[in-house]
Amino acid sequence: TEHVIKNIQWITGNNFTVERGQQQIEEAISTWEVHESWLHWSEFLQEEELENSKRYHYRVCWSVPTRRKPIPRATASVYFVIEISKIKPATSPAEIFFTLESSRLIHRLEQCLFREKWLKDIIENKIILMERL
Repeated sequence: TEHVIKNIQWITGNNFTVERGQQQIEEAISTWEVHESWLHWSEFLQEEELENSKRYHYRVCWSVPTRRKPIPRATASVYFVIEISKIKPATSPAEIFFTLESSRLIHRLEQCLFREKWLKDIIENKIILMERL
């Protein structure tokens, strides 16, 4: 079923800036149902020029710091791409996709219900791997 993120006015190609793209990502993830103990920070990574579009790549890094361990043992990254079409009218909304660091599956932001379990799984798998090494 389609998941619609409400109350977000998606940026259009003619209004896009790297900073505004990052704000849109922050707005979108604020609608995700994750426990308040999760903290995150986001950053712009790069711009990619394609024949029919421009892609802007961002990373949002998640962790759960605690009093006992203020520096978490592992983090989980979610990578976002905002794609601005060169073919569609400049007033068309941007397309926003995301992938998890441990996956190749590309999620369309407005059609996917984010699951906190995905972040937990990434961190648990990293901790297991570190303990084995």
